[in-house]
Amino acid sequence: MRIAMIGTGYVGLVSGVCLADFGHEVVCVDKNADKVARLKKGEVPIFEPGLDRLMAQNTEAGRLAFTESLTEAMEGAQAIFIAVGTPSRRGDGHADLSYVYAAAKEIAENASDYVVIVTKSTVPIGTNREVKRVVAEANPDLDFDVASNPEFLREGAAIDDFMRPDRVVVGVESDRAADIMSEIYRPLYLRDFPIVTTDLESAEMIKYAANAFLATKITFINEVAALCERTGANVKEVARGIGLDNRIGNKFLHAGPGYGGSCFPKDTNALARIGQDHSMPMRIVETVIDLNERIKTRMIDKIIDLAGGSVSGKTIAILGVTFKPNTDDMRDAPSLTIVPALVGRGAKVRVVDPQGRHEGEALLPAVDWHEDAYAAADGAEILVMLTEWNEFRALDLPRIAGSMTNPRMADLRNVYPAADVLGAGFEAYIGVGTKDHLPEEA
Repeated sequence: MRIAMIGTGYVGLVSGVCLADFGHEVVCVDKNADKVARLKKGEVPIFEPGLDRLMAQNTEAGRLAFTESLTEAMEGAQAIFIAVGTPSRRGDGHADLSYVYAAAKEIAENASDYVVIVTKSTVPIGTNREVKRVVAEANPDLDFDVASNPEFLREGAAIDDFMRPDRVVVGVESDRAADIMSEIYRPLYLRDFPIVTTDLESAEMIKYAANAFLATKITFINEVAALCERTGANVKEVARGIGLDNRIGNKFLHAGPGYGGSCFPKDTNALARIGQDHSMPMRIVETVIDLNERIKTRMIDKIIDLAGGSVSGKTIAILGVTFKPNTDDMRDAPSLTIVPALVGRGAKVRVVDPQGRHEGEALLPAVDWHEDAYAAADGAEILVMLTEWNEFRALDLPRIAGSMTNPRMADLRNVYPAADVLGAGFEAYIGVGTKDHLPEEA
């Protein structure tokens, strides 16, 4: 099948490459000429493990192409995916749908034969019906269907998520559209991966409800972690104990500095606004949003306590600034709150991140960037584990402690046991939801 993919951002590019790997003929279109030129050269503009190899294979096989021309991309296409950005609007938290509607209008103006217009972007409930209205208004004679096909890709594991999904959600209104969507995902049907076929509104709601639930789960364990610190319990043991209950599960029960990234902050805000607009406030989601910001502030306070009450004049080495490992995404990362707060309180901050420097240099001014953890820690007084990249999980702790001044660690991801850190020569240690080990003067 020939497929057009509008948008070569994270979702569009990963989806386009993976659909091509399914055997479809995919043309990805983007209005950014420089980006298209880079893609044609085989350059991947985002960091996602394995994407460069898969893109090269399918481009070489002739199943994947890139263009600036929507007309070219749509030629002969039976399905056109809209995978453009839907960022939060400034001021009200609503998803900005201007790119979605602009793409829908442009499709209508260029289409002549029957086509299924598939919304891959994360959009509020009712958006696909509005897409249908926009297309019908722009081209009243066009024979078309609209489908909702929300994505559930985890950054850093997106290819595996697309190829071996927990489920694929498809919202349709006609058998004709359902048949085309079934053909697109035939390789997954054949391998018995669940395909949930539903109406447009339910498909839209599934996406928001799923992300809001996961954000709630993260925030719940972070709130439990704060109580563990007051009561003497260990949140790692608590999380393991409740996670073994198969009604709860162990995923997203890792205490830390709060959630970030391209999805959870944006989608929880959007769902809260949808609830308000329909006079049905989403109280749990609204509380999650508020608590997630407070969690970041609590991490700042923990670092200050570790420093003896003030970070002014102290050198702090930050390990990891992307919102999670295996991505270069800095959107709403906890580091964007924590690092500026430390700088603003007079700390000298050093930063190291395997993929975050390209975006991070502009987002985190007044910090010094280093290439590895050992260089960043040399002469520093506090080491902060902020993003748990694999290369930070097996550090030579005695070497680092020996190079620091009055070495102290704030392990905001609970990567290292306190006993190992203190045994390696560190004077103090704090984790999240565990017992702090602070020197008496602190």
